[in-house]
Amino acid sequence: ALRLRVREALGAREPADAVRVQGWVRSVRSQKEVLFLHINDGSSLESLQVVADPSLEKRDLTFGSAVEVQGKLVKSPHRMQNMELQAETIRVVGPCDIWSFPLKMKERHPLEYVRQFPHLRCRNNTLSALLRIRSEATAGIHSFFQDNGYVHIHTPIITSNDCEGAGELFQIGVSWAKESAVNSHFFNVPAFLTVSGQLHLEVMAGAFTHVFTFGPTFRAENSQSRRHLAEFYMVEAELSFTESLQDIMQVMEDLFKTVTCTVLSKCPHDVELFRKYIAPAQKVMHIFSSSCRISYSEAMEILKQAPQTFTFKPEWGCDLQTEHEKYLVKHCGEVPVFVVNYPYDLKPFYMRDNEDGPQHTVAAVDLLVPGVGELCGGSLREERLPFLESRLQRLGLTDAYQWYLDLRKFGSVPHGGFGMGFERYLQYILGVDNIKDVIPFPRFSHSCLL
Repeated sequence: ALRLRVREALGAREPADAVRVQGWVRSVRSQKEVLFLHINDGSSLESLQVVADPSLEKRDLTFGSAVEVQGKLVKSPHRMQNMELQAETIRVVGPCDIWSFPLKMKERHPLEYVRQFPHLRCRNNTLSALLRIRSEATAGIHSFFQDNGYVHIHTPIITSNDCEGAGELFQIGVSWAKESAVNSHFFNVPAFLTVSGQLHLEVMAGAFTHVFTFGPTFRAENSQSRRHLAEFYMVEAELSFTESLQDIMQVMEDLFKTVTCTVLSKCPHDVELFRKYIAPAQKVMHIFSSSCRISYSEAMEILKQAPQTFTFKPEWGCDLQTEHEKYLVKHCGEVPVFVVNYPYDLKPFYMRDNEDGPQHTVAAVDLLVPGVGELCGGSLREERLPFLESRLQRLGLTDAYQWYLDLRKFGSVPHGGFGMGFERYLQYILGVDNIKDVIPFPRFSHSCLL
């Protein structure tokens, strides 16, 4: 018998005689003359209807059990579906104890409920739709960069530098180190899980004009918020020979639009599920049809004139808090907002000095979006050796970043780049409230299940 995925069976043009479909039972309905099953194998949101003689019913043919069905693929009389399977044999490959199985037939479980079962929640419709979308979005991101001539770089996960200067680092130890009295480092230097691939990308941008990386990043932030994870994925790009923030912003926008179009065309039914049940108010198709660009200083003025009182008082020189980001997005009409030119003292050493005054700024940009806040952050990098030297000296980092200064000595070019949090991107396009629901196995403070 010809083996078909559920997706292939549903999309088949012609009836077929001997076919075999494997999957998990999503519903069982037994009537006097006929037995109905719906089986799903994760290849599509829609399940395949199986029509069988009641004599084929078995005691362990229940919701959640794994089955193999052989029979004929025929046109379905139902207008809701194209094809159905007339079963000749049904074999239960793996039974499922429905009494202790936490997912129930025909029930719409809230995301909070299934979050307790990281080992089983992928069998829930919403999560399986999300994971298919996540898979297509990942492929879409790689395609976007490949199509635009970027070289994909595997930046290291274990690093010896703290790129963000934020200090929220996971330090790496060895399980056997406890036994030795001398606390020696495995690498002879302290090592950490990466917070960003940017500095390594800058190395590569000295040989390839366009590079990107897409991998896990780690922040030891003691936060349980709906937009923070300890382990998340980040898309980062670095462009050589670029002298304007506008170039960086253009790539951010193009990446966003291209990947979102890919997702909408590849997973229409999965996206529709989120439209319908998760974020009914969200109009994702209008994303980026317009956006707004303001400077940090303008943002501060807008916040100071706001009719509402903020928990954190907006002052020039302070970082934007979640409540500030929310207000700015609302003020600009619930569209994506680019905020440019941040205070010099607020940002890391590698950002390019704008040499302006009296309020000293750097060429940095953050992209704020409705419902999520900061989605992307980027900047032009400081390519001028004297500027970088004096800044590193003031920070006492000259020795640690000697190699970074070398990059400015040997064929330095104006360059810049950005990073986009992949989970926040998914949260935004799908209207998912909590970031823990857009990653298969969430890691956050006080929680590392599985």
